[in-house]
Amino acid sequence: MRLSLIGTGAIATQVLGQLASHTDVRIESVVRSTRAHQAGEKAETWNGVPVFRAVPYEATDLVVEMASDTAVTQHVVPALRHGIPCFICSVGALAAPQVLAEILAAAKAGRTFAQLITGAVGAIDALAAAAIGGLDSVRYTGRKPPSAWLGTPAASVGPLADLSAATVVFQGSAREASLGFPKNANVASTIALAGIGLDRTEVTLIADPAVDCNVHHLVAHGAFGKLEFTSHNLPSPDNPRTSGLVAHSVARAILNQVSPLRF
Repeated sequence: MRLSLIGTGAIATQVLGQLASHTDVRIESVVRSTRAHQAGEKAETWNGVPVFRAVPYEATDLVVEMASDTAVTQHVVPALRHGIPCFICSVGALAAPQVLAEILAAAKAGRTFAQLITGAVGAIDALAAAAIGGLDSVRYTGRKPPSAWLGTPAASVGPLADLSAATVVFQGSAREASLGFPKNANVASTIALAGIGLDRTEVTLIADPAVDCNVHHLVAHGAFGKLEFTSHNLPSPDNPRTSGLVAHSVARAILNQVSPLRF
């Protein structure tokens, strides 16, 4: 299977290393915008992989987005229209109604699919199954060290470095969380899209100086009963806003496509 990766950041670097020993998946191209080259033209190499400004469709079986909300509309949507399945890490981009509509329309037009990477949170399969039977409520609480909230609206609570106790930096819907904290709330969007939607999913985001990891807590009630899930994820060493588990989640999703036994 020939892969085209969108992005060359911390997640992409980890995924590249994790797939290196798997001969049935080949990273044929990486997409990264460079002003000096035309769309689709090879620009340079990244870790030995040719870099392009746009996905080379004729040499791609699967697109894996690991870059940004902008990359979803710039690269994923066209790839779907060309009939290429895509994995999306920047799930928060779909909190914008027009982006979700574009993804759905492009996948339908290309007769393919977009798969949302579960990333840092688990139990998404159980939540999605519960949604079929009917969900009454879904609540997500994300707790991270103050440093993980730098450069976000969380700064409105005061100097983050001076916090001495856990402080709520946001409370509202998953849509509001995803649009306001695009670098921190992909999990909120994933939970919402798997469950009862972006506007009904309740989200609380907390800056907590007492934790040294990213804590994700999910509670759902419905016809099935009650679901409760908590994970304590160490942050990526290269990006404190992202859990290290995200890259493993991407690699697992890719390998699942070529495995004779799938989960």
